[in-house]
Amino acid sequence: MMTKPRRGNLYRDIPADLSEELFEPLAAHGDVRMERIVSNGHASPPGFWYDQAEREWVMVLQGCAGLRFDGEAHVLELAPGDWVEIPAHTRHRVEWTDPEGKTLWLAVFWGE
Repeated sequence: MMTKPRRGNLYRDIPADLSEELFEPLAAHGDVRMERIVSNGHASPPGFWYDQAEREWVMVLQGCAGLRFDGEAHVLELAPGDWVEIPAHTRHRVEWTDPEGKTLWLAVFWGE
């Protein structure tokens, strides 16, 4: 049980060097969890698809990104303020993130 409020700032404490994407847990309760994700020109490896057992709601707060969903020809481009809810077991991948700066995501995951 949490005994006192926690606080932070999604735009602070971002490492200058991001050789790998940063996945940072922010909060969790039961089957719900929230993460900050920071990308810098990152993309899913060739041939890799996410296929999660959880639903995901993700929003771009800064930067931009392109998501591809299995079976769709086009890439869904996301800019600041854009969000998407991804049903469980919907195969998807990150095609690209902003190569000129950091892309900051807020993601919420919960059970099917």
